[in-house]
Amino acid sequence: MIKIIRRMLLFILFVTAVTLPFIETGANATKVYRVPVTDEVEKGLKAFLQRSFNEAEEAGAKAIYLDIDTPGGFVDAAQDIAKILNGTELPVFAFINNRALSAGAFLALYADAIYMTPSATMGAAQVIESTGNAASDKADSAWLAAMKSAAESSGKDVIYALAMADPSINLPDLDAGKGKLLTLTASGAKSVGYSKQTVSSFEELLKVTGYENAQVVSTSETFTERIARFITSPIVVPILLSIAGLGLVVELYSPGFGVPGTMAITSLMLFFYGHLVAGLAGYESIILFVLGIGLVVAEFFLPGGIAGILGSFAIIGSIIMAGGNPMHMAVSVLIALVIALTGMVIIMKFFGKKLHLLNKVVLMDSTDTESGYVSNINRTELLNRIAKTSTPLRPAGTIELDGERIDVVSDGSYIDRGKSVIIVKVEGSRIVVREPEEKGEIK
Repeated sequence: MIKIIRRMLLFILFVTAVTLPFIETGANATKVYRVPVTDEVEKGLKAFLQRSFNEAEEAGAKAIYLDIDTPGGFVDAAQDIAKILNGTELPVFAFINNRALSAGAFLALYADAIYMTPSATMGAAQVIESTGNAASDKADSAWLAAMKSAAESSGKDVIYALAMADPSINLPDLDAGKGKLLTLTASGAKSVGYSKQTVSSFEELLKVTGYENAQVVSTSETFTERIARFITSPIVVPILLSIAGLGLVVELYSPGFGVPGTMAITSLMLFFYGHLVAGLAGYESIILFVLGIGLVVAEFFLPGGIAGILGSFAIIGSIIMAGGNPMHMAVSVLIALVIALTGMVIIMKFFGKKLHLLNKVVLMDSTDTESGYVSNINRTELLNRIAKTSTPLRPAGTIELDGERIDVVSDGSYIDRGKSVIIVKVEGSRIVVREPEEKGEIK
């Protein structure tokens, strides 16, 4: 038995001695990270890049390669991502394998070195508003300053970065005469010192940068990050908020709780979920939103309207806080409000709907004459009847008709007691009489 145990221990020691060098080699292998920058540059991309850079730093990577193929995106998102590039101590290489336009060119300029494939391009970075027109002078000036800083951060000639965003700069040798934005080809970028070298593939890039034997770790977006990128898009946000607003309006005019309310709640949950995953919203915005909902519900039971107003402001404020750009979020909220109010007008005017949700809180019944309600008996049968005054009318007094004493007023003149009068008007409890003008009126 002892011999068997001894043999087993010797076998374990032998296996450990043989495999240990390989384990050590794998643990100490040089690692580089390949991080894709694709589709639009927006807030959701920032969360993905931040995670990728953190993983690279924690794993002890020697370099990060940005695999860029983007048509551009949003200025505020690009500037936030630039802070991530500036904040790492690892060398960052930009590998433009197809295009790095607009915000993509801006990000590439923050890399320590740019490498392009033969068919790649970079540039065309003018700020364009959602209307499709060039941005205002103020926004354009700020973006030009940002492009200049990006070029300076990597020691590049700023004139070419400015020409990518300013069509007034004249560079005819690069096919960017006055009135035309600069877009650099691979050869053009290399000639002006923007691209360090043209490479045919990522494997060649690893070789020229000295990491051909390195372990390449390719990061990719998780499902939640892809959802977050989609939800936080400046195009999707107003659509989600509009669905939420319109759904709530339709629910107000519908009996019970159904599909419109479910759609509204789902849209709001998606909105906050996407912004939380993207790192744009904090729990304080969700707390403020829940508080606002609570105040709106409390308005149904409290008089004055103060709770409802405060709740509405809290809800709007929480939505604006959840976004990365308060101005964009304010515009999205405004669009949603306009669509919701338009829906309310259509429902009321064209469909004649009434607020069912408030039926248990607000008194909806009216006590009008058409419904059979009167404040007192309207004795129209007394019109044109003749009676005698029981008291003087000054102008109010009492008359007697068929043994019944009735309170009346004269038509303005004094009438003595015992006089014959004719009833000329009956308005609820107000009965007006006058003396007959001719004897013939007394019948």
